[in-house]
Amino acid sequence: MTFDPMPASVPESSAADWYRVTRLDHGVTRIDEHHIDPFYRCNIWHVRGSQGDLLVDSGMGVVSLRLQVPWLAERPLLAVASHAHFDHVGNHHEFAQRACHPAEAHILAEPRGDWNLADRFAVIEMFGALPPGGYRQADYRVKPAPATRLVEAGDVIDLGDRVFEVLHVPGHSPGSIALWERATGVLFSGDAVYDGPLVDDAYHSHPPTYVETLSRLRELPVNVVHGGHFESFGRDRFKLLIDDYRAGRRAAGCPGDAGDG
Repeated sequence: MTFDPMPASVPESSAADWYRVTRLDHGVTRIDEHHIDPFYRCNIWHVRGSQGDLLVDSGMGVVSLRLQVPWLAERPLLAVASHAHFDHVGNHHEFAQRACHPAEAHILAEPRGDWNLADRFAVIEMFGALPPGGYRQADYRVKPAPATRLVEAGDVIDLGDRVFEVLHVPGHSPGSIALWERATGVLFSGDAVYDGPLVDDAYHSHPPTYVETLSRLRELPVNVVHGGHFESFGRDRFKLLIDDYRAGRRAAGCPGDAGDG
C-alpha cells in the first residue's frame, strides 16, 4: 500500500489529549480517540464491577491506553475484543487478561495487516491530528496480543455484581461477539450494529450471515446499545438500524457517510 504524506498544516496531538473519556449511565465509561475520523474511531467501553472490570476493545494502539488512562490498571480487568480488526485491538497487548472468539484468536496472536484490515483501512487521511512522536503511517503495526481466554456463544463474563452473556454475532467478521447484560438491557454490540454505515465487504465478511445475526439480535429486549463506533442509542433506533440494513440501506459504508452523532 502507498501512503500519502500528511499535509504540513495538520497538527500533531499530544499524548495527554489523545483519549477522550465520557461517563455514561449504568456504570459505563466510553473512551475514544477523538482525533480520528468518526468512521474509523473505535469506542472503547469500560464497565466497573464489584470483583473486576471489563474493557470492550482498546482502540488503534498509536498512543498507550494504560499510560494515558491510568485508572484502567487499578483493578483486575478483562480486555475483550469484540473482533480483531486493527481499530479495535491496538492496545490489547497492554493488558494481561485478553478474551476473544476462537475464530479470530489467530489474528490477535499474529496481527497481520491483511487479516486485521490495517492494509485496507489504516490510511493517513483518517487523522484530524497526528499521534505524537513523529508518527509515520508506513510504520504502523498492531502488536501481538494472544488471547488468554476464548469465549463463545453462551459463555458468561461475571464481574460480581454484573453479568454479561457472550453472543456470537458473525457477518462483519467471523469471530465478532457482542456482550448482553439481561438485567439492564445493555448491549455492547461491537461492529455488528452501530449508528453508521455498516461494513460488510471485508475479505471475511459474509452478508447473508450478517442478515441472520441482525435478525436474531433484533429480538433482544434491549434498552441501550453501545456500539463499536458512533453514539449509543436505544431500542427504537436499534430496530430501525437493523431494518435499514436488511433492506439494503446501511451496508458497505465509506468515510464521510455518517457524522459524529
